[in-house]
Amino acid sequence: MNLSPQLLRGIQADGLGQPSPAEQRIIRAAIEGHDVIAQTSVNFGRTSTLTVPVLQRLDASKTDTQALIVTPMSDTARQVRKDILSVGDFMEVDCHNCVDDSDMRETMNNMLAGPHVVVGTLGRVLDMINREALKTDCIKMFVLTGADEMRSRAFKDQIYDLFRRLPRNLQVMFLSETTPTEMMKATTKFMRDPIQILVEEDGLTFEDIRQFYIAVEKEEWKLDTLSDLIEALIITQAIIFCNARRKVDWLTRKLSACGTIVSAIHGRMGQPQREFTMKEFRSGRSRVLIATDLPARGIDVQQVSLVINYDLPTSKENYIHRIGRGGRFGRKGVAINFVTADDMRMLRGIEKFYSTQILEMPMNVADLI
Repeated sequence: MNLSPQLLRGIQADGLGQPSPAEQRIIRAAIEGHDVIAQTSVNFGRTSTLTVPVLQRLDASKTDTQALIVTPMSDTARQVRKDILSVGDFMEVDCHNCVDDSDMRETMNNMLAGPHVVVGTLGRVLDMINREALKTDCIKMFVLTGADEMRSRAFKDQIYDLFRRLPRNLQVMFLSETTPTEMMKATTKFMRDPIQILVEEDGLTFEDIRQFYIAVEKEEWKLDTLSDLIEALIITQAIIFCNARRKVDWLTRKLSACGTIVSAIHGRMGQPQREFTMKEFRSGRSRVLIATDLPARGIDVQQVSLVINYDLPTSKENYIHRIGRGGRFGRKGVAINFVTADDMRMLRGIEKFYSTQILEMPMNVADLI
């Protein structure tokens, strides 16, 4: 790929493996300066597809902001910054976060210093631009991860607002796990003849994740069903998804009272608490993590073998974000969905949306995890 020697040293030191053919296509297209739309699977290497093109196109000798990366979550932005600094370790790259839950004064000072790369959440990035702390004149590359959020009208409007503040000759990358219509429409407004690298072209499927459902007649029977499941299975680590933070807290209390060591994470928690929770989970001190959709995309834990949808997601697009936590890094995963009679239409809608099949859970499910 004709990468710089300093970048190659960083890649080797960071331990990045050989990129897949699809990842290579994304990286090559971006390095060559093309606009790119990539529908990346849940198992894609975000580190390589994001960091390598951005770092290769930087001029670290200049003291201005040249790349802007926007992510849907503060936790994801912090992880991306760590990746940039780690892979760019030999390039003397300056990278700072610009996220919603960070200290305002510290963020403004960091932006005024003109870091080479800014990684942030959309609201705080716009705020820093409005305050004239984040200078956009020299930005030549914009990357939006989680671009499927553009199905939200509010998010889409903010993206349109952001692009009005960015240089016209900007290189744009949209990375998404689905391809919402609004994202495709945006190409005509924001991009110049983009190269599209989509799931269908690369044969990316759910083949690494076995999907099942358990028919639960009543909502109040889900807890007993979950307790029996946890008792019957030998779980390395599992993530349980609920649709509301109150249910996350309630389920955490119920399982803890039964002697199960669990952790909980949702958007109402402060950043230090979320970081501590993830540290406990990654270390294995907690085998079960109960979460809402909000932090789902930032959860990258290699040992996760099981995902349980205590509640089916309210949006079909979020299904892939959830179950993808259990089929990462080339490992096999199992997803189990708790389904009431009212949920059955949603389950069939998910099957149709992803052209997949979700079977009733077999008796030997323990052998599959």
